[in-house]
Amino acid sequence: MTVTRRSFLTGAAVAGAASLLPATATAAPGAGRGVRLTRENHRAIVVGSGFGGGVTALRLTEAGVPVLMLERGKRWRTGPNAETFPHATAPDKRFLWHKSTGQILGRKFDFEPYLGLVDAVVGDNMTALAPAGLGGGSLVYQGMTLQPAEHVFNEYLPEQLDWQTLNRVYYPRVARMLQIETAPDALIRSENYRAARVFARNARRAGLPVSKIPMPIDWNYALAEIHGKMKPSYTNGDGAMGVNNGGKHSVDVTYIKAAEATGLLTIATMHEVTDVARAANGHWQVHVDRTDLTGKVLERKILTTPTLVMAAGSVHTTRLLVRAAANGGIPDLPDAVGRGWGTNADRIYVWNSLTDGFGAQQGGPVVYGSLNWKNASTAHTVIQASIPPMPIDAHSTMMVGYGVSRDRGHFAFDSGRGDAFLKWPKNGDATIHLKSIEPTATRIAGPTGRLIDTNAVVNTTWHSLGGACMGSVCDLDGRVHGQRGLYVIDGALLPGTTAACNPSMTIAALAERALDNIVAKDVGTTI
Repeated sequence: MTVTRRSFLTGAAVAGAASLLPATATAAPGAGRGVRLTRENHRAIVVGSGFGGGVTALRLTEAGVPVLMLERGKRWRTGPNAETFPHATAPDKRFLWHKSTGQILGRKFDFEPYLGLVDAVVGDNMTALAPAGLGGGSLVYQGMTLQPAEHVFNEYLPEQLDWQTLNRVYYPRVARMLQIETAPDALIRSENYRAARVFARNARRAGLPVSKIPMPIDWNYALAEIHGKMKPSYTNGDGAMGVNNGGKHSVDVTYIKAAEATGLLTIATMHEVTDVARAANGHWQVHVDRTDLTGKVLERKILTTPTLVMAAGSVHTTRLLVRAAANGGIPDLPDAVGRGWGTNADRIYVWNSLTDGFGAQQGGPVVYGSLNWKNASTAHTVIQASIPPMPIDAHSTMMVGYGVSRDRGHFAFDSGRGDAFLKWPKNGDATIHLKSIEPTATRIAGPTGRLIDTNAVVNTTWHSLGGACMGSVCDLDGRVHGQRGLYVIDGALLPGTTAACNPSMTIAALAERALDNIVAKDVGTTI
């Protein structure tokens, strides 16, 4: 039986795609009891909606290519005084992805199933925290927008990427798109930002460099909170799982919004990719579960496209490719798929002090950091981050570090589970942690301070990188070797580190660089 269903391409997209590959849908047997199976064809499909997916969607649609973006999570809309995101002091079902193990930073959560913001993927010796939702990691990341130094970048990433061009063209392009700004002094002087001032004072006393950290934030929102015009979100540390008031220039309200404005982007949220495979004609098949907000499968789809961009984040892009290699969906993927995975040497500390008061309400997200980049082999960054609001000053705040460890893990296929599984060395990142990040954090804490290393309790990373690395699996633009029309444009492309910075700006800049080349060389041929 054939059924007619509204095409994914609507409005201007139909006009722009009239002579291109049409989107069609047919019902087919075998989808499982009560769940129908549909089939569709699309010109280009992007799996994931973080920095890599957002850049890809915008630049392809600007080039006239209709794009279907698949996002397993939901769209989170914010605005002044909204209640979109969960409060840090009272986490609820919005916090956790429904298939997650529920173990984050040593705390077990037992919520009803929901398409929440964070998927805790537990592997050997490491829990990788993988965000979900339209905008990917930009929804919940603190927002540091740091550009690596040239000598550190060239030590850990291919020099052929050409840092000078990135510095001249692509990093500035990302900065403009994200509208990055540092916190104004009027805000920092306020009582709620005492913790930031203590961090800067202690770091300077210790002889360490101190910088304001660029952020993709309209700080007027935080100033409005200080003046009582909005309820607190930035200024009391309550924005750890998303900023309810708006003003944060996340991917959904920058790159994706601009792509939607072209009329050529269709967004399918609550669409979880379960498998990818190569069809007999060389095109790509994407197996998708369309779900409700609890994760219940409402429909199964097989989507076919000549152009598939994997941008689901390092964990899930890698997991899907390793699975495709093992189950025969793409049997001739490069042997290095799954390898080269790293944590960006993430470290998170609770900083307690008997003498320093940090405030019961600590403004954020991030104001100051210490960029210790002189020596490429031990380069690292330490920043101060606020804690959720407390009824009294608990004499505690947070410090977070990023380094340049060469330790790497990998994803291996587990036939018993039918899926890929993360394996991380037991003492991975220990050298860079003990030689650089921890000593710097200790110097900032001072003689009356005490650090609690949360990674020693539950080893986690928010910044998974690698698994489909440039060089061994892909070229510098993300084209998978030997797989026409298959691309990786996300953190999986990067070899385990972004040179002592958090990854967002480098992922976006390399995606911008890649899409310039892909649009120039592949649109009209491969795409």
